[in-house]
Amino acid sequence: MKDQTKVIAALLVGAAAGAAIGLLLAPESGSELREDIADYVNDLFEKAKNQAQNTVGDVKDYTSSVVDKAKSKFNGIVGDANDYKDEAVDAAQAKADEAKDKVKSTANDWNNSIQQA
Repeated sequence: MKDQTKVIAALLVGAAAGAAIGLLLAPESGSELREDIADYVNDLFEKAKNQAQNTVGDVKDYTSSVVDKAKSKFNGIVGDANDYKDEAVDAAQAKADEAKDKVKSTANDWNNSIQQA
């Protein structure tokens, strides 16, 4: 983006210099020449202003796009982390239930063994 801006600025400066030289060498009266130069400078200023506004718009669009991509990526990572957390909690609960069932089964086996003895 910087290279494009430099090229546009160089073209505008070159055009201004060429126009100024052309106007200075043209056979016109001083007041007409000053008026022509003022008109040309105003036109050049408007073109530069429009180009700057377009560039600002492009930069805003680009930064919005980058921010949106970053948000999307972050939300995806957070979603994945939540999924992994849920899977881990479910696996831990299943193991805890399995261990609980084994403890109950062993306690019942011991209880039965004691009662039969």
